[in-house]
Amino acid sequence: MDIETDTPADDYDSPWKEAVERYFPEFMEFYFAAAHAQIDWSKEYVFLDQELRTVIQEAEHGKRILDKLVRVTLLDGGESWIYIHIEIQGQHEKEFPQRMYVYNYRIFDRYRTPVASMAVLVDDAPHWKPDVYAFELLGCELSLKFPIAKLTDYLGQEEALHDDTNPFALVTLASLLTRATRKDMQSRYAEKWKLVQLLYRRGWDKQRIIDLFLVLDWMMQLPPHLKHALHRNIEQIERIGKMRYISSVEQIGIEKGLQQGLLQGLQQGVQQGVQQGLQQGEALALRRLLAKRFGALPDELAARIAAASLDQVETWFDRAIEAPSLHAVFENPQH
Repeated sequence: MDIETDTPADDYDSPWKEAVERYFPEFMEFYFAAAHAQIDWSKEYVFLDQELRTVIQEAEHGKRILDKLVRVTLLDGGESWIYIHIEIQGQHEKEFPQRMYVYNYRIFDRYRTPVASMAVLVDDAPHWKPDVYAFELLGCELSLKFPIAKLTDYLGQEEALHDDTNPFALVTLASLLTRATRKDMQSRYAEKWKLVQLLYRRGWDKQRIIDLFLVLDWMMQLPPHLKHALHRNIEQIERIGKMRYISSVEQIGIEKGLQQGLLQGLQQGVQQGVQQGLQQGEALALRRLLAKRFGALPDELAARIAAASLDQVETWFDRAIEAPSLHAVFENPQH
């Protein structure tokens, strides 16, 4: 694949994770409307990440973008609560239907209650729509049919997505545009700027605008010079509107970390304190970034960051912006 060296790697994992967790009812309403209509959204819904992680470890195979297990309550007064297993799949994979069945059964075996499995397919193969796993052997038949949402089915519906106020219409549109502009960063910049302006026109509250911007920003990554141009545009539109939303989070992790660290150092009144404060601030910013991208940080890595020099922490931070995995941030590059 011919991609310029300054073209950032696309990252789907983190933005999908953030979006699904923050706006789960809207996620279900947009992709699985029939199921959404049967759930009592006045009752609490619970993400069971640790429990699903145990299931995955017991039956690990295949590559996924995201798995989620959620406990919800139904409206019909039957089961007081049920489990929904969500998969977001990023590429064509022959064994995908089998994995859906295996995880469905593993979850059922753990909780002894029916499990609803669903999948969002964000791959590039428009005709790949696996929605059933089945086999027949010597008169024995087994099958699992599961609902799917295919993002390529929304191609040609960009205008409708643009007008839809569900946040996952925006996420879907961003995903389509990210793939469409893989080799044209200038076009991606233009499309991303249009979506940012749409965020302001929606009339959403500040927190939702910030949350969705972070999703767009992670999904539609840009090279540094275009990223700076985008933020200059954002600062201008916020000055005109007398607001400070997105521009306030451009470097939120870095700024908060540095502010806390510098304050600690300056209070000591010595250069050593300032240096220590800088290190603490950068370390805090790095931990926030890693947690945002890869989830809870293992204790040993947190301790390693705390003990590292300022230069080392800055090196890790630079890697963490685009690293494909937590391991890639801390590995020693081979020369």
